[in-house]
Amino acid sequence: MDSSMLVALSHQLAAFRSMDVIANNIANAETPGFRREEQTFHEYVEQLPLEDGQTTPQTLTFVQDGGVVRDMREGALKATGSPFDLAIHGNGFFVVQTPNGERYTRNGHFTLDTSGQIVDDNGDPLQGDGGAVAVSVDDGDIHIGKDGTVSGKKGQIAKLRVADFPDETQLVKEGSSLYSTTQQPTTASSAEIRQGMLEESNVQPVIEISRMVEVMRSYQSTATLTQSQEDLMRQAIDQLGQMPSS
Repeated sequence: MDSSMLVALSHQLAAFRSMDVIANNIANAETPGFRREEQTFHEYVEQLPLEDGQTTPQTLTFVQDGGVVRDMREGALKATGSPFDLAIHGNGFFVVQTPNGERYTRNGHFTLDTSGQIVDDNGDPLQGDGGAVAVSVDDGDIHIGKDGTVSGKKGQIAKLRVADFPDETQLVKEGSSLYSTTQQPTTASSAEIRQGMLEESNVQPVIEISRMVEVMRSYQSTATLTQSQEDLMRQAIDQLGQMPSS
């Protein structure tokens, strides 16, 4: 394959990966606690071997996948009025117990299951200092303080765990708004729990759509150049085929 075609292909693959990340951001624009992601790329330069008659080496510049960067900035807090909708203001993550172990989330859309446990959308129980947090009808209206203290009419029931980590960017996304990590969690001392609120996604759809249009134009531009190169090669082959044999 011609070198220029390889360069163009690397650019088109990069645009395809960018489009995939942008589409995922837009799809999760209404997901509580979702963090916007952005595909990053690096320049990869390869030096070609000298050919007959060449004195200066030629280089090819490719686009190399650099991975996905997650924007960990806090989203806006939205009041819902639901007593088990919770938001974290500041650093930190709610802790839930899943079949695969403890996982961490900023999605504070919790409800009560049939046994009275506070659970997330997957049915995984929210964790307090003493394990799963459960309430009963005898507790009456539930109040959750800024420090995570869960209390009813009979007094304190539990205290929510809010985990923090040395490097939030190292958290591994597992889907369903959950993260895992090999880091040892610490207590997020500066975090504040806001009851009856949800943290919105930090995705700004207008910006994502603008980026999508920009990536599409870049892809189409490269595709046009590739098509022009193919047309030139085809014309050259046709002209060589029409030359009389000696």
